[in-house]
Amino acid sequence: MKKNEKLIDIKTFKFILVGLVNTLVGSGIMFTLYNVFHVSYWLSSASNYVVGSLVSYLLNKTWTFQNQEKAKTTLPRFIVNIVICYILAYGIAKPFVGFILSGQSTKLQDNLSMGVGLVLFTGFNYLGQRYFVFREKASKEQETK
Repeated sequence: MKKNEKLIDIKTFKFILVGLVNTLVGSGIMFTLYNVFHVSYWLSSASNYVVGSLVSYLLNKTWTFQNQEKAKTTLPRFIVNIVICYILAYGIAKPFVGFILSGQSTKLQDNLSMGVGLVLFTGFNYLGQRYFVFREKASKEQETK
């Protein structure tokens, strides 16, 4: 993080707006796949991020972070970020909720862990997109200081 940069600023709020749209659409797909079509936990939760990722990439690149780099540079970083955030978030959420709710039904555990995974993913993803995928390049003036 740069010396004068804040963790929470207008970019944070733009990211949240983009995320709200993605979350509504993606989580709707995830919970519908799991509860209506009986698709597995992992495939249901992964579908959420496959659907939302393209929109997230385009909106966050152009509007939230106003990144000018070519897609051949940012898209691979974006994909790596999404995969790492997904594995971390859902890899943490499922065993954590399973431990806390060990006496409850698998369906309840899975639904709650998908919700916890959503929250964890959002936090990890914001940090990853801001500081890895669409990180700001230091200007020549900043580099010489």
